Amino acid sequence: MGKKRRTFNIEFKKKAVDLYLWDGMGCKAVGKELGIEHTTVLRWVRHFEAEGLKGLEEKRGKTQGSTIGHPSTYPEDTETKIKRLEAENEMLKKLLQV
Repeated sequence: MGKKRRTFNIEFKKKAVDLYLWDGMGCKAVGKELGIEHTTVLRWVRHFEAEGLKGLEEKRGKTQGSTIGHPSTYPEDTETKIKRLEAENEMLKKLLQV
C-alpha cells in the first residue's frame, strides 16, 4: 500500500514558500526542516508565484471547469442508437403529414 496523503494548511505552505523565496534556503533544505518532500516545496512555490495565496489553497476534491452541474454522459450502444433514430424518424414523418 502507498503512503497516505497528508493535507497541510495555508500557513504551513506559506512558511515553506517564505523559507525558500525570502530566506534563501534550498528546496531540499526546506523539505528536510519541515519534514516534507522537496518536490512538494517546489510545487507550492510555483503555485504561489502564479496565483499568490490562492494558489496554496487545497484543490483536491474540488471540481473545476464547466462540468459543474452537467450530468455525465455515456456513449450509446449501437442498438439503442438505432432505436432512438428510428423513433425520431417516425415522429418527424408524423409531423410532416399533419
